[in-house]
Amino acid sequence: MGDEAGATTGGKGSEPDASSAETGGKYVEPGGEFTRDQRYIATRITADGRDGWPVEPGRYRLAVSRACPWANRLIIVRRLLGLEDAISMAVAGPTHDARSWTFDLDPGGRDPVLGIERLQEAYFRRFPGYERGITVPAMVDVPTGQVVTNDYARMSLDLSTEWTAYHRQGAPELYPARLRDEIDEVNAVVFADVNNGVYRCGFAGSQKAYESAYRRLFDRLDWLTERLSGQRYLVGDTITEADVRLFTTLVRFDPVYHGHFKCNRSKLSEMPVLWAYARDLFTTPGFGDTIDFDHIKRHYYEVHRDINPTGVVPLGPDLANWLTPHGREALGGRPFGDGTPPPPPPPAERVDPAHTPLG
Repeated sequence: MGDEAGATTGGKGSEPDASSAETGGKYVEPGGEFTRDQRYIATRITADGRDGWPVEPGRYRLAVSRACPWANRLIIVRRLLGLEDAISMAVAGPTHDARSWTFDLDPGGRDPVLGIERLQEAYFRRFPGYERGITVPAMVDVPTGQVVTNDYARMSLDLSTEWTAYHRQGAPELYPARLRDEIDEVNAVVFADVNNGVYRCGFAGSQKAYESAYRRLFDRLDWLTERLSGQRYLVGDTITEADVRLFTTLVRFDPVYHGHFKCNRSKLSEMPVLWAYARDLFTTPGFGDTIDFDHIKRHYYEVHRDINPTGVVPLGPDLANWLTPHGREALGGRPFGDGTPPPPPPPAERVDPAHTPLG
């Protein structure tokens, strides 16, 4: 999802106007409020195959960009559940033009499994002339080369609930039945005011729209501060889907959202509770080892040319403070519940250490 290519202002993260392919497109509608297009390809991959796409190891390929917070969720959940062998992963580069995310990181600029240069090709194989955003994350059927779904919120839940036969031994329960109502409630407000809230600030086309989004964002961050001041995780005493969804926004806050999106009442590193919470997750296996700060900064600052016309990428902030002690263990909690941490990522999926300079 994140910041995709294909349509006009409004898509899942941001979908540029196709008239500006050279710069990535238009993100801000002058005088208006950013409205996210939430019409996704709703097909589901399920254990019973009721939508025609059954769970089957090796059949599907998850297309992501490490720059995108929405795709980052799927990367984390796939890691925590140990689904690397069951679902392969295609990693697009950090930038895109108005047409599509591209596989420019791969030899010859083609994904080695799907054989395509642009994610757009997988969308068009199922929906010729697909008019909405070419978005990540997306699940692609390898035999046909067709996109199956880009419904990022449902995708991560289905990894937890439909792919259980292929979870690793010791996989945590990220969406336990007993907590689903509360997780859903927390996710709904965090999405509206934080995950999407930073975009509503950054892509606001008027002072009024920006100020409204800014206040909603920081009011919600204050609410989260209060909630997390006495408990280690958002729901229950273990990591759940709710923590994954909040983390991918928080980890981008100081490098991108504080300056680029004008979310500047305070940095994350100046909000003690949320900063400690984010560092706790960052140092938890499966979280920080998925983060590519270089891709994150390059994406936002190079692609959003109507916000940052020069395309200059800032050198800061210093990232070494991500590894300072967080002290959240004092609140108790068991990160993986009755499960275990995931092993290190496969060598081919490890983030370049130069892209996450932690000192």
